Amino acid sequence: MSGHSKWSTIKHKKGAADAKRGKVFTRIIKEMTIAARLGGGDPDGNPRLRAAVAEAKASNMPKDNIDRAIKRGTGEIEGVIYEEVTYEGYGPGGVAIIVEAMTDNGNRTTPEIRHTFEKHGGNLGTPGSVRFQFDKKGYFAIEKSAVGEDKLMEIALDAGADDLQTDDPEMYEIYTAPASFEAVRQALEANKIPTVEGKLDMIPSTYVAVDEAKAKGIMRLLEILDDHDDVQNVYSNLDIPAEMMETA
Repeated sequence: MSGHSKWSTIKHKKGAADAKRGKVFTRIIKEMTIAARLGGGDPDGNPRLRAAVAEAKASNMPKDNIDRAIKRGTGEIEGVIYEEVTYEGYGPGGVAIIVEAMTDNGNRTTPEIRHTFEKHGGNLGTPGSVRFQFDKKGYFAIEKSAVGEDKLMEIALDAGADDLQTDDPEMYEIYTAPASFEAVRQALEANKIPTVEGKLDMIPSTYVAVDEAKAKGIMRLLEILDDHDDVQNVYSNLDIPAEMMETA
């Protein structure tokens, strides 16, 4: 699973985790809103909303923000109606990319995403063209300065986590089955272990290694996609050597 850490670690190293806190909150708020609209406002009876609320709490979102997002979804508060759209395509070097978006105007968003792919040497594919290369999993990033490895491993595995990765010099990475995400989040919270990131992620089953020139182009493409106002998540099976981290 180490390839997943490449994209996440680069974002953390560039300070994006803090700088884009507002973007993270916006993404989760949209997810909670649409989950509540489709399945009701009770997290106990709505698995998708329950997962979104767990992610909001893992990202330290204030309770008032969570409550307002749910009420917008149930219609108790007026709000924008979003449509879910997933784009699949390839970047330079055959790197697979999934883009999840929520938009109030698909006729605007789709051409913009297509143009971004094409401008940066990629191409938009058909639905299902790359999805089979990814598995949905829970993911937590925790600074190594926050807790010892042995303690974290005991807490995470006892709560139902599948794996603890220690490859990154600054971050621990915990992976869970989607159904175990909330239990692991609660265990971390109960032990006062802060998370840099906690979300349900699409983890690649295989990775594509590229040279430095292509890596720079792909990283630029991923960053621009990630910055788009309508984009919720960007997933990729890009894998680059550790020594290229700082220059990619």
